[in-house]
Amino acid sequence: MMCIEFYEATKAVTIRMAGRFVGRFAESTRELVAGCTVPSRLVVNLSEVTFVDAIGEEVLSWLGQIGAEFLAEKVYPLEICGRLHLPMARRIANDSPRRYDGGRKRAFR
Repeated sequence: MMCIEFYEATKAVTIRMAGRFVGRFAESTRELVAGCTVPSRLVVNLSEVTFVDAIGEEVLSWLGQIGAEFLAEKVYPLEICGRLHLPMARRIANDSPRRYDGGRKRAFR
């Protein structure tokens, strides 16, 4: 299962992912992001991602190409970010996230 949540903060939109970022889940994520206006700062939090397949890697690389920055706090997501040369984000102090207006929380099964 994959869970994707969108949060809006003052200076960024954050996509928090959890679970297995694979196959149709990754493709659905690409379609979801491609259908939205990309904010000035897009941060993808991969800290709770447990596995990424080849399609997931393609989508993560694409997110990096459109300007996304990545957060990763655990070993596996950090390894993925390093291997794919994804740009790492810095945390913004005093910027509390809130659910993105019009954003979607999707759990794919």
